[in-house]
Amino acid sequence: MSNIKLFEHKKIRSHWDADAEKWFFSIVDIIEVLTESPNARKYWSVLKTRLKAEGSQLATNCSQLKMESADGKFYLTDVADTEQLFRLIQSIPSPKAEPFKQWLAKVGYERVEESQDPEKSIDRAMENYLSLGYSKEWINQRLKSIEVRKELTDEWESRGVKKGQEFAVLTDIITQGWSGKTVKQYKQHKNLKKENLRDHMTNLELVLNMLAEATTKEISTEKKPKTLVENKLIAKQGGTIAGNTRKAIEAKTEKKVVSSQNAKKLITNKRKKK
Repeated sequence: MSNIKLFEHKKIRSHWDADAEKWFFSIVDIIEVLTESPNARKYWSVLKTRLKAEGSQLATNCSQLKMESADGKFYLTDVADTEQLFRLIQSIPSPKAEPFKQWLAKVGYERVEESQDPEKSIDRAMENYLSLGYSKEWINQRLKSIEVRKELTDEWESRGVKKGQEFAVLTDIITQGWSGKTVKQYKQHKNLKKENLRDHMTNLELVLNMLAEATTKEISTEKKPKTLVENKLIAKQGGTIAGNTRKAIEAKTEKKVVSSQNAKKLITNKRKKK
């Protein structure tokens, strides 16, 4: 299960391995947080070379997982479990080392709690979004969109669609179908890079995106596609249905639904209204 964790409002890509019962975290993201380096990848490359020369097991034993990058695609990324990260932290001079250790311990404990009571994961997501300045109304929409997205990806997996590139291709088709833009174009429209696109949608954008994904899921459940080509056709149908709704809204309101605003602007505007 891939996820995003927050440390001091900064996103860290993570993955929960249910079989090993371990969290794995993107090393580059960790280094960026600890060092505030403008080039965390280069920092890790130099550090990894030094650690290998010293015979460190960390540099030789770190795993790789496919994680979403700034362009929305998935690439193999060096990851480390909690134990390995504690070793890594010892190699990086940073005033954030101790707070980060406490954060790691807290993340591990929260995962145990969430496995026993799934509602806790929803509560924590609410807390994270509130801490970033989002309104409760927007957060409720965002949490619902996560549920809808999970139902769709579960459906895709049951049809043999592979995580990573194939998920990304189908998502791109759905997004273009309802918004008129590919995911990459949509992000550029909102001036985004690494950020999650859905985290920067307005309420109406989220609703239409949910409609597109929920519709795609329902059509897939009925049609039972067997190939990626068939899944692409259904993704286009789901996106188009929501796209027609968008066009109808725009015709009545005489304004564009797809906004150039990102979360920073949305939160700033919300504060100005207070």
